[in-house]
Formats: sequence, C-alpha cells, structure tokens
Amino acid sequence: MTNDPAFSDEQRHYLEGLLSGANAARALRGLPTLSRAMAGLAGAAQTPVALTASAVSGPDAMARQAQDKVIAGGGKLCKEEKAKREKNALDLWDEMADRAAAGAFPKGTDVFLMKYHGLFHVAPAQNAYMCRLRLPGGVVSAHQFRGIADLAEKYGGGYAHVTTRANLQIREIGPGDPLHVYDGLVDLGVIIRGSGADNIRNVTASPTAGIDRGELIDTLPLAKAMHHYILNHREMYGLPRKFNIAFDGGGAVSPLADTNDIGFTAVRIDASDASAALPAGVYMRLELGGITGHKDFARDTGVILRPDQCVKVAAAVVRVFVRTGDRTDRNKARLKYVLDAWGFDKFMAEVEKEYGSQLPRLELEKCESRGPVDPMGHIGVHPQKQDGLNYIGVVVPVGRLTCRQMHGLAHIADEFGSGVIRLTVWQNLLISDVPDAHVAAVKGRLKALGLDDAATNVRAGLVACTGNTGCKFAASDTKTHAGVIADYLDATLQLDHPINIHLTGCHHSCAQHYIGDIGLLASKVARGEEMIEAYHIHIGGGYGREQHIGREIYRDVCADEAPAVIERMLVGYQQHRSDERETFSMFTRRHELDELRRLFDAADQLAAS
Repeated sequence: MTNDPAFSDEQRHYLEGLLSGANAARALRGLPTLSRAMAGLAGAAQTPVALTASAVSGPDAMARQAQDKVIAGGGKLCKEEKAKREKNALDLWDEMADRAAAGAFPKGTDVFLMKYHGLFHVAPAQNAYMCRLRLPGGVVSAHQFRGIADLAEKYGGGYAHVTTRANLQIREIGPGDPLHVYDGLVDLGVIIRGSGADNIRNVTASPTAGIDRGELIDTLPLAKAMHHYILNHREMYGLPRKFNIAFDGGGAVSPLADTNDIGFTAVRIDASDASAALPAGVYMRLELGGITGHKDFARDTGVILRPDQCVKVAAAVVRVFVRTGDRTDRNKARLKYVLDAWGFDKFMAEVEKEYGSQLPRLELEKCESRGPVDPMGHIGVHPQKQDGLNYIGVVVPVGRLTCRQMHGLAHIADEFGSGVIRLTVWQNLLISDVPDAHVAAVKGRLKALGLDDAATNVRAGLVACTGNTGCKFAASDTKTHAGVIADYLDATLQLDHPINIHLTGCHHSCAQHYIGDIGLLASKVARGEEMIEAYHIHIGGGYGREQHIGREIYRDVCADEAPAVIERMLVGYQQHRSDERETFSMFTRRHELDELRRLFDAADQLAAS
C-alpha cells in the first residue's frame, strides 16, 4: 500500500511509520497486523487527506480533528471549511502583501480567508475593502480614535461607521492599501486579527462600565481579559462559524448580552441566600445560544461564576463548540444548533469536562438581578458614580462619522474628559469623565461638529446596518431609509416613549431587526417592470426584561411607503393603548396580528378624514 503512487513521499513515510507502530502494538496483544485492513484504504479518495490531517499538532489540531471526524463519518465539508483546510487563514501575510503590491483584490475563497485579518472585499457593493476593528468593550482612547480617522482619511473613504458591536469599520480601502491600514492600526495598539469570518467577534461590555452609578460590577476588565485570551490562544480561531461574547455589569445602558452566543450577566447574592460555596457578593450568570437573527435569545444555564472564572469558562465553551459545531451547513453552524441538538445539560457536562471541574449553580430566584435599563441612557448628559463627573451620550446619525468629526470628538475627549471614547451597541458613543463645569462647553463643541447629545424618541433608538451601499448581501439602502423614516416621523408625530426602529438589509440581521419595537428586514418587490427596495415589517421585539422576538405584520412594503406605514402603526398605538404607561411593544404583544392590522387601518382612515 505504501508504494501506491496515489501517495506522496511524505505520505508514504508517514503511513510506514503509522503501520509499523500499530502493528507492533497489536503484536503485543496477539492481534494480526493491519496490512490487510489498510490495503483497502488506498483507493479511497479522501484517505490521504484524513491521514495527513492527523499529523497536524498544536492549537490548530482541534479544528482539524473536527473536520477529520466529518470526513470519517462520510460527511461533506462546506466550501469555507475546505478553504480553511487547504491553507491556514492566519498565515496569509505574504499572499496579502503580494496581492497588495500588484493592486489586486482576492478571488474565490481567498475573499473569505482575508476576513480573518479584518479585511473584507465588499464588491459589488463597493469595489474596495472594509476593515473591521477589534475594540474590546467598545473603549478607544482619543489618540487611537484620531489615528483611526487619519487612516480612514488617507486610505479609506474619509469616514467610519460605528457598528452594533460597539466597534468601528473603515470603508472604501483600495486594493493596494489594506496592509497600510493594518500596520497603521497595529501602531495604534489596535489588533484586528480574527475580527471577521469564523472567529470570536469584538467582545462587548456595558458601555458605562466603571462609571455607572447603578452597576453591579465593572465589566471592562473582563472584556479586555477575554480579548487578550482570544488573541493569544490560536485554537480560539478554529470555529465552525462566527461567535459573540458579551459582559453585562448591570448598568443603565444594555450591551444586549442575551443576543450573544455567550452572555455573562451580573447578579448579587445576598447574605440570606449565600452559602459556603457561594458567599455573598457579585457573580456572573452564564447564558448561552443567543442569535436573534435565528429567532433565539441566550438562555440561562443556572451556572453562576466568580468574575475571575468567566474567561476560562468562556474558553471551555468555545473549545466544545470547536469540536461539535456543524462544518457541513453554514446555516446550522452556530452554537444555538448544538444546544438544540444536545440540550443544555449534555452540553454543559462537556464544558465542565473541558473546564476541569463542576461549575456551581443557583436558582435565578435567589439572585438579585441587574437594575432596569434606561432606554435613553446612551443619549444626553448623565452623572457618573464619580462625584462631579458626567458622561455625555453623542448621537451618531445611523452610525456614520466623518474624519473631521472624529478628530473633533477626540479633541473634546482630551480637553474636557479623560481622553476616553466609549462606543455602544446602539451605534453611538459616549464621552466620559466630563466635569460639571465643562458640560455646556462640550455640548457647544458637539453642535459645531454637526453632532448633538439630544435625540427625539425616534432617533434615540434608530439602528441601521451598512445596507447595499457597502454590503453585497443587503437588499436595500438601510442607512438612507432610516434617515428618511426618522425625518418623516419627527415631522408628523410626538412620541412620549422612546421607540427602537431597526433596519437590516438581509437575513444575517446585523441590525437585529427581531428585537426592535419595529424591525424592518429588506426585500425586493415588483413595481411595474422594475424590482424596487422594500421591507418586511416586524413589531413587538425586545431584549432583557422585555425579551421578545418580533412578529411580521406587513410584507414587502415599498421603501418609499414605509414611513407612512410606520406612522399609521404609531398613531394606532397612541389611539388604542391602555394608558400612557403602555409602550408600543407592550401594546402590540397583547393583540393578535389581525387585530393590530385592523386597528392600524382604522387609525389611517381616521387620520385621512
């Protein structure tokens, strides 16, 4: 068999050693040699791949062995897994440098593999790269913010986007410049390895961590520790699909931990419920499996952890996922589907094996949970726990900042704050540590930049993904449409409750349309002989204590008709709610969809008369 020309010299030497060792071991046990059994393997097309794979060692072996298991079981790896198998995505530096020198963009599966370095070729939406950063906890220094603006000005389109993972993106990077951006970010102390593709994305934390009067714990150190653990453990890059981790310390602004694959949420154990194993104090509860684009929130596991245990437990969860996640079907390759197939008890038993000990559990009822979320906590002026200091929430219209605005914000943070800028999952930012005496000056400087710390009840919760001007998957121009909707509603309605309106361009649901009070998912619809942009409209979503997946009420609403349709819905809500305390989501959840359509249609007729 080892002389079969189907094998390379290296493979033949490997097989000879494998057979020799196996036969020696079998001889000691009185068993026959493996020659006959191995002889039939030479004709199997995937045998060389499977055998050479077992030679992979070190931190990359875990993912490789998971692929081997699929092949050995007769499964077929999806194209992305095949691409990762053929070349390690983390070892592409020379290829990327050669491609940049030639002024060329990647092709085929190299487009996917380059995302491991935070570089996305986003054609045909833009024949350019988008660079996604990693900013653990969403915190960035004024120096870094200014440097990122300089890179966006020199090599990009002169702007940056704030994302729904409290992160930044630089867009419109030419084919010759991706490594200039990469190197520039490293010089700033921003490491972007693994910010895209099948990796753990930017680790989020409570935006007001360390400064929030109501928080149970400062989660920023946990987010940073998780970030550095990922960067320094290569097996954390062997996932079958993307992965999200969040830490919620219980402050006024939610990081949406329950929409993550792993969510850690702070709780307190009082003396009356304490024990020798779990003394009174602040702990983190472990939630798993959030992916609202697939209509699921993270669910409580019952596990309660000391803060210093969280990173190691998260790593154990990731390793189990690396070994067990689906590598044949991208649509089923998220953690949720392992949990659905196995159940939480079986999965957590494997996590405990990986962790090395049993994890403590405590009924949720015996824990004091986080305080209420302030829906306007990310906008405006708010006193910090530090006496005499404030954080100021800055409205960033649909998450877009010009380089001039970024420089201005960095200067404000340096001159009036502590040189820190905090990004939020709501696509805006906070400037912290502003003394009482300087609040008015900061507000004036923001207005001079074309920004503001105040927002209407519509704009405060307006979220939009990149849309089809910058993403090949999107079916509509979400950011433009979000602005049009906000302008229309602000001119026609007065709302006494904040409302979250989320616009997302495709089924990936980057703007998490299912958790909005009103969520819009882009579609296309025929108008005459043209296909025009439209939306499926969902209502009643929520998160945290108001956790709920929105229901689709209207389908294929043309984009230019969406503002009036949303107005009609909100007028119907105002006319028929039980009292002024009832929010839009509360109102929609207590009615069936047919009844809501009737009420909204009646509101439209009343307004027309």
